[in-house]
Amino acid sequence: MSVGADTVEAMDPAIEAIDLVKRFGDHTAVDGVSFAVPPGSVLGLLGPNGAGKTTTVRMMTTLTEPTSGTARVAGYDVRAEPDQVRRHMGLTGQVATVDELLTGRENIRMIGGLYGIRRRALEKLGDQLLQQFSLTEAADRVVKSYSGGMRRRLDLAVSLLASPPVLFLDEPTTGLDPRSRSELWEVLRGLVAEGHHAAADHAVSRRG
Repeated sequence: MSVGADTVEAMDPAIEAIDLVKRFGDHTAVDGVSFAVPPGSVLGLLGPNGAGKTTTVRMMTTLTEPTSGTARVAGYDVRAEPDQVRRHMGLTGQVATVDELLTGRENIRMIGGLYGIRRRALEKLGDQLLQQFSLTEAADRVVKSYSGGMRRRLDLAVSLLASPPVLFLDEPTTGLDPRSRSELWEVLRGLVAEGHHAAADHAVSRRG
């Protein structure tokens, strides 16, 4: 999970969980989790399999409704203002969600179009992101031919298209070989150097 915000006041948390609880029948997956993270910071959720990390991320990104409690992302309540939360965050899940039958560039055009980014601006932004994530040479190849590390980098690039103030990453290196994992962390370190922030297995955060 990742944090950072440039749309909230300096003293307000970029992300805040307030007694979050999630039950599935008789099973309690998340039991009263609370934390607050200031803008420009990074939070990494660490724990064994089944500890509720992904469930917590899903609640904070409006994919799963809490059984009780709530959370705020960029100042918006995930229960009362889910549309605003989604407008102010990006999400990269455990599995890359880019379309394998499209090229890298076509994926960026498709997602950018859904965000309503104008064509000329999208072309420029797409070129910048492809270069930033070392995908320029592969931009016009179908994603089906990409390595796992390349797909994860494209997935992250797509997540940054709308410049979200808060970016959630759920185990971004899952399933990658050591080389691909190292390449992805190099990308994340580059984001940190440019004003983004990253940490551990679950977090990358954007600021400014």
